[in-house]
Amino acid sequence: MHMRTFLRAVASAAACCGLGVGLASAEEPRNPQSRPTEDVGKALREAWPDRPEWLDMYTAILSDEPMGATNGWFRTAVTQSRYGWDATRKKFDRDGDGKVGRDEYPGGEDAFARLDRDHDKSLSAADFDFSNAYAPSPGSMLFSKLDRDGSGKVTKVEIEAFFKAADADDAGFLSRLELEQALPMPSMSMSSGDRPSKTQLIRGLFKQEVGSLQPGPKLDESAPDFTLKTNDGKSELTLSKLIGPKPVVLIFGNFTCGPFRSQSGNFEKLYRRYGDQATFVMVYVREAHPTDGWRMQSNERVGVATAQPQTYDERAIVALRCGKLLDLGFPMLVDTIDDAVGARYSGMPGRFYLIDKAGKIAFKNARGPFGFKPAELEQALILLLQEEGAPANRQANATETAPPARPAR
Repeated sequence: MHMRTFLRAVASAAACCGLGVGLASAEEPRNPQSRPTEDVGKALREAWPDRPEWLDMYTAILSDEPMGATNGWFRTAVTQSRYGWDATRKKFDRDGDGKVGRDEYPGGEDAFARLDRDHDKSLSAADFDFSNAYAPSPGSMLFSKLDRDGSGKVTKVEIEAFFKAADADDAGFLSRLELEQALPMPSMSMSSGDRPSKTQLIRGLFKQEVGSLQPGPKLDESAPDFTLKTNDGKSELTLSKLIGPKPVVLIFGNFTCGPFRSQSGNFEKLYRRYGDQATFVMVYVREAHPTDGWRMQSNERVGVATAQPQTYDERAIVALRCGKLLDLGFPMLVDTIDDAVGARYSGMPGRFYLIDKAGKIAFKNARGPFGFKPAELEQALILLLQEEGAPANRQANATETAPPARPAR
């Protein structure tokens, strides 16, 4: 069945359950007296176990489900990794006590410390539980306040600017009241300027701005090959030519995806720690929040605004702007305007892959933005490096002060 025909059939089924009103008048509030809107989604899950991921997102939008980690395709498109707790415990827990002590792990001290996320001197299921990694925290709220340019990094200059603005009396210190006023408790709901209509979400879904319609390669499948130009147009890279000597960290993202940009500092830290042991590459994909789509005022407040590029040259120009802002230190490639690579890897609005030296997928993060967990990627990278024989002393001595040479931006 042709996709358009199928979508009309799904929309008709949704209308029968009282869902069609959302498409006709996206801004109208949902009628609380209508039939339970989860009926369509539930019926699809029961009748079609191997349904495409986009259908889960489509029915979630029609059903007015909130954007959350347990709704739509976020429910099913979860992280795939060789290096979860069960695999790690089976490999290293020699005494069978349900945890991995320092004496049982063969890697370096620094690697073990980064795996031991709760710092209790042993590895356990808690260290591999990332279910709350995207939950709001004091650190994330402070970060969003201080990162004034939206680069995903808080600099000394930004901290000083925040202090100066909060210290209205120029006293040289901040009182508790001043900090409370400078850092008020944020609302957990999306601001009205960023909240999309149902129509915007539907359009964004099928334009692949909300996310790719394809699921991307699965764990242990071969990574699809591609050749793309760098964002400065001076060279091109072929994935298959990078595979072999070292694992590849493949990152997908774009300028207007705020949650992706907020992780750029984490990606640079990973590159600084492991850039001599793994090859890092970013692929620039279709905009998530163009000004002619699901427009975000939060982007515009930090000077990030662009319409969806219509040609490759337009996309390359925006990618160059993004590269200068994020300054990751490793190559940024630009996907073709038909989104060939982004669609093949399910790279929109962002995705992280770890590819082993045999060219197989060893790690794939969950759908973004709720799946944006660089610490989970780092954990898999550490264990892959250990498995593939990266010298333990190199892991132990990895620092953030001497990264590999940075290519020209």
